[in-house]
Amino acid sequence: MRVRDVEFAAIDFESAGVARGQTDVPIQIGIAILRGGGIDASESFRSYLHSDRPVAWGARKVHGIQDADLAGAPALLALWPQLRSRLAGRWIVSHGAGTEKRFLRAFPGHGFGPWVDTLSLFHAALPGVDSHSLSALASACGCEAECLSQQTGFRWHDALSDALASLVLLRWLIARCRLGDEPADILLNPDRARYYALRSSRPR
Repeated sequence: MRVRDVEFAAIDFESAGVARGQTDVPIQIGIAILRGGGIDASESFRSYLHSDRPVAWGARKVHGIQDADLAGAPALLALWPQLRSRLAGRWIVSHGAGTEKRFLRAFPGHGFGPWVDTLSLFHAALPGVDSHSLSALASACGCEAECLSQQTGFRWHDALSDALASLVLLRWLIARCRLGDEPADILLNPDRARYYALRSSRPR
């Protein structure tokens, strides 16, 4: 399979933050879809998630989600139909996939994947940038305006906004390195030397 033939589903979670003696829990989920080189807004999904403990102050400072925002929100397990319909059969994209993989363990044996970690991709493709956060990469790649245009009220550290941004950056990287006709596995376990060679040898 070539890169251009893959359908991608980006997923992002925001969490309640770490509290003493407690395990971190998800409080918001966002999913966005990239197919045929275009982001399909009709399949975008975002929901707050039920939490049985308050959102930590440090987490609130990052994403702005308050305890009141979670009132009446569904449990993650209740959203299985929405997740399955969007993630099954697609390659899963996340920026620093460890958190997303950990929270999806709520669904044992879900079988989603392969996983494309845009954080690892950009460490390989752009090792010299000052920061590999989504917002910094969007600025470094000239994609910030495109990210902001993907959603009314776009803001960093909103789960859907970050999922959309990861797809914008993935699309930029595929175009910049002309990866469309490469075997799709080039997106998995990226090799820095190979990405540098592609980036250097192919014009903008």
